[in-house]
Amino acid sequence: MRPKALLLDRDGVINIEKSYVHKVEDFEFSKGIFETLLRFQHEGFLLFIVTNQAGIGRGYYTEDDFLALTAWMTEQFEAHGIQIAKVYFCPYHPVHGIGEYKQDAYCRKPNPGMILQAKREYQLDLASSVIIGDKESDIEAGLRAGVGTTILIRNCKASSSTAATFTVKHVGEAAERFFETCK
Repeated sequence: MRPKALLLDRDGVINIEKSYVHKVEDFEFSKGIFETLLRFQHEGFLLFIVTNQAGIGRGYYTEDDFLALTAWMTEQFEAHGIQIAKVYFCPYHPVHGIGEYKQDAYCRKPNPGMILQAKREYQLDLASSVIIGDKESDIEAGLRAGVGTTILIRNCKASSSTAATFTVKHVGEAAERFFETCK
């Protein structure tokens, strides 16, 4: 039996959305993130982060800055008993990227590249998997990769139409809503 995955966007899902977060002092975990990840982990899901990081491509911070913050973030998860299987990131931007970072890469959501890479590396059952994002591009990437359930975190400014399986107001509601509908 192939493992199922919980795939998470980072900014706006794991942490509060702020402009190009790349320092520990600017990183603020979203309400309910630890409980949500623990629930999915307890239910047998492998946990992955799939995040566009155009701030690297735009020259706002470096890949090393991103990796240092990621190491700190995963340590915080581990301190709560949460194991992140892998963090995938895409540093490119097709318009605002600088130098080698200016490209429309297959890894950049809404393209499914990061998700399909996780599928290959971990032999994932994407039809039984879940993606949580705060943008339609996260949902589209999940759908294009064949992820079975797509959850959109929607604020009051968002439009009413979405391709997501369902919407929640914050990540803390995602596990409750998902497992409630799967009974």
